[in-house]
Amino acid sequence: MIGYGLAAIGPGIGIGLIFAAYINGVARQPEAQSRLQAIAILGFALAEALAIIGIALAFVL
Repeated sequence: MIGYGLAAIGPGIGIGLIFAAYINGVARQPEAQSRLQAIAILGFALAEALAIIGIALAFVL
């Protein structure tokens, strides 16, 4: 479980960077919010998938 805790740091940082870039992009160009939101949600799903794979491997191994 300690290994999973360390492995969860990467997706956590990634999700933070994704939404920081989304907020920055919307603040610069509000009219692009719908396009940026779709990209941010896709990035969030991919980063969260890494965390889910990590917890599955933690239980398997």
